[in-house]
Amino acid sequence: MIKYLRPCDLLSVLLILLIGTSFTLPVQAQVPYVSKAWVADQGNGTYKNPILHADYSDPDVVRVGDDFYMTASSFNCVPGLPVLHSKDLVNWKIVNYALPELRMEGVTPENFFDLSQHGRGVWAPCIRYHNGEYMIYWGDPDFGIYVVKTKDILGKWDEPILVLPGKGRIDPSPLFDDDGSVYLVHAWAGSRAGFNSVLTMAEMNAEGTKLIRPEVIVFNGFEGGDNNHTVEGPKCYKRNGYYYIFAPAGGVLSGWQLALRSKSVYGPYEFKKVLHQGSSPVNGPHQGGWVTTPDGKEDWFVHFQDNGCYGRIIHLQPMKWVNDWPVIGVDKEGKGIGEPVLTYKKPNVGKTYFIETPAESDEFDDMELGKQWEWHGNPEDTWAFFSNQGYIRLYPGYLPKGYVNMFSLPNLLMQKFPAELFSASLKLTFNPYVENERAGLVVMGWDYATLTLVKKGEELYLEQEISLNNDREPVDKTTFSIPYCKIEQLPYHTKTESIYLKVQVKAEGMCAFSYSKDGKNYKSVGEPFKARQGKWIGAKVGLFAVVPHEAEKVSRGHADFDWFRIEK
Repeated sequence: MIKYLRPCDLLSVLLILLIGTSFTLPVQAQVPYVSKAWVADQGNGTYKNPILHADYSDPDVVRVGDDFYMTASSFNCVPGLPVLHSKDLVNWKIVNYALPELRMEGVTPENFFDLSQHGRGVWAPCIRYHNGEYMIYWGDPDFGIYVVKTKDILGKWDEPILVLPGKGRIDPSPLFDDDGSVYLVHAWAGSRAGFNSVLTMAEMNAEGTKLIRPEVIVFNGFEGGDNNHTVEGPKCYKRNGYYYIFAPAGGVLSGWQLALRSKSVYGPYEFKKVLHQGSSPVNGPHQGGWVTTPDGKEDWFVHFQDNGCYGRIIHLQPMKWVNDWPVIGVDKEGKGIGEPVLTYKKPNVGKTYFIETPAESDEFDDMELGKQWEWHGNPEDTWAFFSNQGYIRLYPGYLPKGYVNMFSLPNLLMQKFPAELFSASLKLTFNPYVENERAGLVVMGWDYATLTLVKKGEELYLEQEISLNNDREPVDKTTFSIPYCKIEQLPYHTKTESIYLKVQVKAEGMCAFSYSKDGKNYKSVGEPFKARQGKWIGAKVGLFAVVPHEAEKVSRGHADFDWFRIEK
């Protein structure tokens, strides 16, 4: 694991360089990754929002000592439940996943997530630390509420436990009370339960793994005189004798943040709007978690903003308490309702840490999958292998019988859009055996586009495919198909020319594709494509290799990706 480079480490490195020794830099002192596309830390004691211009939907955060940890919804993507680490709430790194695959008790059939189940799976998690254990609760709208635990947040997590089975239960949050009692609050998905905007509370056993008392309604957003529709994503806390439930309302595009409080865990709860868009350009600022600095003197709130094809990007707001009500953001009108900040001074955590961002580019030199990558379903062991020569080899996944288009495929290796403006490029050497084998670059959402090499006879062709309206009636087309190179047949394998593929993502997700034979001079190809979000997630970019299902009884080729780079 690459750790933070502390000031004392930097001094040691400089001394080594000055005295001219041959010592190598230890792994724990390697320079942190810094994005070329988006950096929130301004380097002058301030930060800009979003702190993560990437789709970490429904975030929650916890502090343990001097360390902050964040998790987020991952839906059908595998591995699931990302774990991010920070020392200052501004600079973050992906350090682990709590779910290596989506195979849990209660999921039927067992191979349900072997297919790409768009929008299903892991919804709105809550991360907590109690009695030496880290735990993440989440709701699967089709199967129930789960918890996964560990004593080593950077290591292997335990097997998930089904806490509360049933359809429609989502967005759980536990509360470990002062007297040892343990409670669980959660919301309801209208698409499964037939109602929403309701929060229910129940008592659990001491381990927080099952209910021991029935659920009780503690809040209905349609009652009380205000139209707080779509109340969901609750997070439960206790402070100054009050039980608090932080809950978003109003929907992801234009909603607001509520705070509920009561002297009894079961209510009745007063409620108050504590964060809204106001005069800011940040639409729908809500759903997240409250955390304090190590000295307890500062309060902060992490939340998302729905940003179309870029997904639900992450903001950090200052927070304060006024008359035992939280005020999130800046209260410009003096009414106890904050609005988001675009820039602000960084949290005072007692130290200054180096700038760091989640990994994006990958040279594929580590012989293991970088933590920025996820599949679109449970992976098979034969999809990808690493080489000590510095590349990842994808063996094409077989297209299913009745294949319509790539929207349904799980064997897409992708990562989140990292900024509004960026480019993604890769180097590919493709050696196919079977007619119509293909490999290349993909931008995936409800609409998707690919730039690929495909085997046609004894040649590789370069093609762009665009597929629109996969949430309705798909419209698929190949915009161009041109010969790229000959396939040289050798005794036990084939030989072809390498290619460099690139997509330039511009404002509003407009994508322009190009290719190169030397990695320097790129030629534009295909039609412009507007990226579009997927089912509850932002658009993704990545790589893939596929082969027709008719080839299952014959040898398939392979696609070697030498690197994948994100730049401005």
